[in-house]
Amino acid sequence: MAKSWVGRVRGWMAKNMDLPQDVMMDLPRITMIGQIHIYIENHRGLLAFSDKELRLLLKQGQLLIKGNYFVIKTILPEEILLEGKIDQVTYINENPGGTK
Repeated sequence: MAKSWVGRVRGWMAKNMDLPQDVMMDLPRITMIGQIHIYIENHRGLLAFSDKELRLLLKQGQLLIKGNYFVIKTILPEEILLEGKIDQVTYINENPGGTK
Protein backbone atom coordinates (compact mmCIF):
# COMPACT_ATOMS: atom_id res chain seq x y z
CA MET A 1 0.00 0.00 0.00
CA ALA A 2 2.82 2.42 0.84
CA LYS A 3 4.48 1.80 -2.54
CA SER A 4 1.21 2.53 -4.33
CA TRP A 5 0.84 5.83 -2.46
CA VAL A 6 4.44 6.82 -3.18
CA GLY A 7 3.92 6.04 -6.87
CA ARG A 8 0.80 8.22 -7.02
CA VAL A 9 2.59 11.10 -5.27
CA ARG A 10 5.55 10.85 -7.65
CA GLY A 11 3.22 10.78 -10.65
CA TRP A 12 1.33 13.83 -9.38
CA MET A 13 4.57 15.71 -8.71
CA ALA A 14 5.95 14.91 -12.16
CA LYS A 15 2.74 16.06 -13.82
CA ASN A 16 2.02 19.18 -11.78
CA MET A 17 5.53 20.42 -11.10
CA ASP A 18 6.90 19.84 -14.63
CA LEU A 19 9.54 17.42 -13.35
CA PRO A 20 10.89 14.74 -15.71
CA GLN A 21 8.93 11.50 -15.28
CA ASP A 22 12.03 9.35 -15.73
CA VAL A 23 13.55 10.94 -12.63
CA MET A 24 10.40 11.01 -10.50
CA MET A 25 9.20 7.53 -11.44
CA ASP A 26 12.67 5.92 -11.41
CA LEU A 27 12.35 4.96 -15.09
CA PRO A 28 15.25 4.35 -17.47
CA ARG A 29 16.07 7.01 -20.05
CA ILE A 30 17.16 5.49 -23.35
CA THR A 31 18.75 7.60 -26.09
CA MET A 32 19.50 5.87 -29.37
CA ILE A 33 21.27 7.25 -32.42
CA GLY A 34 20.40 5.16 -35.43
CA GLN A 35 21.49 1.55 -35.04
CA ILE A 36 25.01 2.33 -33.86
CA HIS A 37 24.79 4.02 -30.46
CA ILE A 38 22.59 3.61 -27.37
CA TYR A 39 22.89 5.45 -24.07
CA ILE A 40 20.92 4.17 -21.08
CA GLU A 41 20.56 6.11 -17.84
CA ASN A 42 19.00 5.01 -14.55
CA HIS A 43 19.66 1.27 -14.77
CA ARG A 44 20.35 -0.96 -11.76
CA GLY A 45 23.29 -2.96 -13.06
CA LEU A 46 24.79 -5.02 -15.85
CA LEU A 47 23.48 -8.60 -15.93
CA ALA A 48 25.16 -9.93 -19.08
CA PHE A 49 27.38 -8.71 -21.88
CA SER A 50 28.84 -10.16 -25.05
CA ASP A 51 29.65 -8.77 -28.49
CA LYS A 52 26.05 -9.66 -29.50
CA GLU A 53 23.95 -9.00 -26.38
CA LEU A 54 23.64 -6.64 -23.43
CA ARG A 55 21.21 -7.19 -20.56
CA LEU A 56 20.57 -4.56 -17.88
CA LEU A 57 18.61 -4.73 -14.66
CA LEU A 58 15.98 -2.01 -14.27
CA LYS A 59 13.85 -1.07 -11.28
CA GLN A 60 11.05 -3.09 -12.86
CA GLY A 61 12.26 -5.73 -15.26
CA GLN A 62 15.20 -5.86 -17.61
CA LEU A 63 16.39 -4.30 -20.84
CA LEU A 64 17.75 -6.63 -23.53
CA ILE A 65 19.72 -5.25 -26.46
CA LYS A 66 20.72 -7.56 -29.32
CA GLY A 67 22.96 -6.97 -32.31
CA ASN A 68 26.60 -7.36 -33.33
CA TYR A 69 30.03 -5.88 -32.67
CA PHE A 70 29.07 -4.47 -29.26
CA VAL A 71 31.60 -2.41 -27.34
CA ILE A 72 30.88 -0.72 -24.02
CA LYS A 73 32.35 2.77 -24.40
CA THR A 74 31.34 4.05 -20.94
CA ILE A 75 29.97 2.32 -17.87
CA LEU A 76 29.03 4.12 -14.67
CA PRO A 77 26.87 2.99 -11.72
CA GLU A 78 23.63 4.16 -13.39
CA GLU A 79 24.70 4.93 -16.98
CA ILE A 80 26.04 2.93 -19.89
CA LEU A 81 27.06 3.82 -23.45
CA LEU A 82 27.01 0.95 -25.93
CA GLU A 83 28.18 1.05 -29.54
CA GLY A 84 27.85 -1.52 -32.29
CA LYS A 85 25.12 -2.61 -34.70
CA ILE A 86 21.89 -2.61 -32.70
CA ASP A 87 19.16 -4.84 -34.12
CA GLN A 88 16.72 -5.13 -31.23
CA VAL A 89 15.88 -3.38 -27.95
CA THR A 90 13.43 -5.26 -25.73
CA TYR A 91 11.94 -4.43 -22.36
CA ILE A 92 11.43 -7.63 -20.36
CA ASN A 93 8.84 -7.51 -17.62
CA GLU A 94 10.37 -9.29 -14.66
CA ASN A 95 6.93 -10.22 -13.37
CA PRO A 96 4.83 -11.56 -16.29
CA GLY A 97 1.16 -12.02 -15.61
CA GLY A 98 1.05 -9.50 -12.80
CA THR A 99 1.56 -12.03 -9.99
CA LYS A 100 4.04 -11.54 -7.19
